[in-house]
Amino acid sequence: MPAWRIAIVSMVPPVVEPLVAHLREPGHEPVAWLIARRPPGTPLPPWGDITDRSTPERLNLLFARDKWAVAPLLRGLEPDLMLCWGFPWKLPQEALDVARLGSVNQHPGLLPRHRGPIPLAWALREGDGRFGLTWHRMDAELDTGAILAQTTVPIEDDDCTIDEIGPKLVENALAMLPRVFERVEAGDPGDPQPGEGATWAGHFEEDYASVDWTQPARAVHDQVRAWHLTFGISQVEGALAELDGGRVKLLRTSLTDPGDGARRVECGDAPLWVVESEPAT
Repeated sequence: MPAWRIAIVSMVPPVVEPLVAHLREPGHEPVAWLIARRPPGTPLPPWGDITDRSTPERLNLLFARDKWAVAPLLRGLEPDLMLCWGFPWKLPQEALDVARLGSVNQHPGLLPRHRGPIPLAWALREGDGRFGLTWHRMDAELDTGAILAQTTVPIEDDDCTIDEIGPKLVENALAMLPRVFERVEAGDPGDPQPGEGATWAGHFEEDYASVDWTQPARAVHDQVRAWHLTFGISQVEGALAELDGGRVKLLRTSLTDPGDGARRVECGDAPLWVVESEPAT
């Protein structure tokens, strides 16, 4: 396979560094990391702000002021391929067509299930038991392009934050890239997504913010974990619960007693342990 010039479009530093290393190993050249400029006052994501300090060596860092600025910035790079992984904007077709071989996205859902902004959270909310990962060609809609590779990752009972879940997802996503690149090099358009089974993983609503202790323990545990994986991008806050006569935000729970003074709460079918919480605002 020839070496490609690859532009990376992402707002997630923890995936960019291993992605760059993975691309460089067989001789590809990551030419730039393009990010969306955050509006003033926007809360920082869990991994903090993106600066030159969080940028891998020998990689240009580009800030796009809006989605219409992406195409001109990419044209100056003359990329063979654009790889997108965790980006907030629906990019116009003009931007997707800049790279000679097209644009490919990594979506953390088993498409067509869980299209949208928070698929990991919805996998927990719906009790899927596995996280999905899909590499797909990009089109002008969100998460609807043809599929190039897919896999799943088991959800463990102790999986709670992206710090624990993220490395497993990245490892499995990178493992699929050789097959993705083979199909791209061959001009394979990918497998069209079926219409059946398509769902939307949109922002959580207030109805899911409050915990009902009469629900099964696993359902409450998944609810607490699901709110972690919304990454604070929704205006609604959860998971909120009545505990010891007060209103708290549950940050971490466990299906087994972890010790260290965790608070045992009886749910509808079994106990659940509140490991970490804070007063609700």
